[in-house]
Amino acid sequence: MLNSFEIAETISFEKDKQKGKYKHLNEKLERQIYPQLRENPFWGRNIKKLKGEFEGIYRYRIGDFRILYLIDKKRVIVFMLNIIDRKDSY
Repeated sequence: MLNSFEIAETISFEKDKQKGKYKHLNEKLERQIYPQLRENPFWGRNIKKLKGEFEGIYRYRIGDFRILYLIDKKRVIVFMLNIIDRKDSY
């Protein structure tokens, strides 16, 4: 991609990542996930575009957790929506 995407965290995402059970993901977010999403948030081994009522939202799988995000192509921004446990996401 020509432009590198910016990462914007919603308030609910910021709150989620500070919770005890998600806190260990902070290092992976900075070291692994954000660099990948900045380069290409549309495609990757752990990335899936959701369908149905969640169309337009993407999910990033990281172990037993799912990170949901939305892409604004015009503004070149990835909006991090929330982190959820796999068992609660489906």
